[in-house]
Amino acid sequence: MKNILSPFAALCSVGFFARLSYALARSPVLPLFALYLGAGPEAIGFAVGVSTVTGIFFKLPAGALSDVIGRKRTTLIGLLFFAFTPFAYLMVKDYTLLIVVRFIHGLATAIYGPVAMAVVADIAGKRKGELLSWFSSVTIIGNLLGAPLGGFILHSAPGAAGPSFPEFRIAYLASGIAGVFALVMALSVLRGEKSKEDGRGLKEAYNKFASGIREVISDRNVVITSAMEGLQNLTVGALEAFLPIYAVKVAGLNEFQAGLLWGIQVVVTILSKPIMGRTSDRYGRKPLITVGMILCAVSFAAIPLLQSFYTLMAAAIIFGLGESFVTSSSAALVADICKERHFGTAMGTFGTIFDIGHASGPILAGILIARYDYLFSFWVMAAMLLLAIPVFTITVKISKS
Repeated sequence: MKNILSPFAALCSVGFFARLSYALARSPVLPLFALYLGAGPEAIGFAVGVSTVTGIFFKLPAGALSDVIGRKRTTLIGLLFFAFTPFAYLMVKDYTLLIVVRFIHGLATAIYGPVAMAVVADIAGKRKGELLSWFSSVTIIGNLLGAPLGGFILHSAPGAAGPSFPEFRIAYLASGIAGVFALVMALSVLRGEKSKEDGRGLKEAYNKFASGIREVISDRNVVITSAMEGLQNLTVGALEAFLPIYAVKVAGLNEFQAGLLWGIQVVVTILSKPIMGRTSDRYGRKPLITVGMILCAVSFAAIPLLQSFYTLMAAAIIFGLGESFVTSSSAALVADICKERHFGTAMGTFGTIFDIGHASGPILAGILIARYDYLFSFWVMAAMLLLAIPVFTITVKISKS
């Protein structure tokens, strides 16, 4: 037990500071910085979302690369982007350069994210659900702390005119310091791993890289299981964008109550994920994913029918619980399905589909709400989750070995 938990705790610490660094640079610092540079609403939205586009294109090859050159090298490449990209924001003076830096900064999570999950899967053995869930919860805590810390730094701006360039510089310096700290810790944690391709030629390494991608993306069990997470993240992205607006504009709540609704959902997910991960290790992944999709669909569909703070809070709690059911089991199931030598590619595939769902959620919800209303839009998206369940349960076959 001790020989597993010691490196795992160190990996969690690295993940915490890496995500803290990224969150410090993202919200609310990034949209306010874009506004400070003169960007309009659409441009601000693109600045926030462009890093997710990076993940869509680079998570799969990054994961596959780690199967070839080793987890240590690939992880350190990702952490280099966490450590040094925040300092590039200090040179940004216009919106175009901000977009370029944001796209590059997206390589941090695109490379590090799937590879870190593969490292955890490597050491977890039969405890993949539990340890992947703990790792995810710790990184979410880093995200949660980064946002208010960034807001506090900007709030220190003197006067009522709002933050200016000096405050943004401090926020991005803090982001860079946290990223450098994660990199330094990782250099110690990962020092023992050997390269996987020592003595092999470039052609052989490329062949392994390409064959790993082909093998994983042709496995329908991996793709469909990842798609369940992607669909669930479709609703997460929609709630992230439109639950606050619905709460304030339709339900008549104040902004603080709207923030509490989102916060309680995240907290429920953080607290319940390790428990659900351990449950999935003992009793199976598929039942938890199925139940989680149902909970998410029902609570998501109920939101447009509710207008009091307490009923909306109950829906947010149920949604957060359903999210923990799905996310605690889906990544672990992908790792179970995939051969150990392709853990990186599998986590890259999983992360790519995850990002597609998360990026598409606000876009799809925005289009539907603009043309129809909240009730129709949320019910359509909830129906997508429910219709995916029989496809998943019938199609995905799990070996008993």
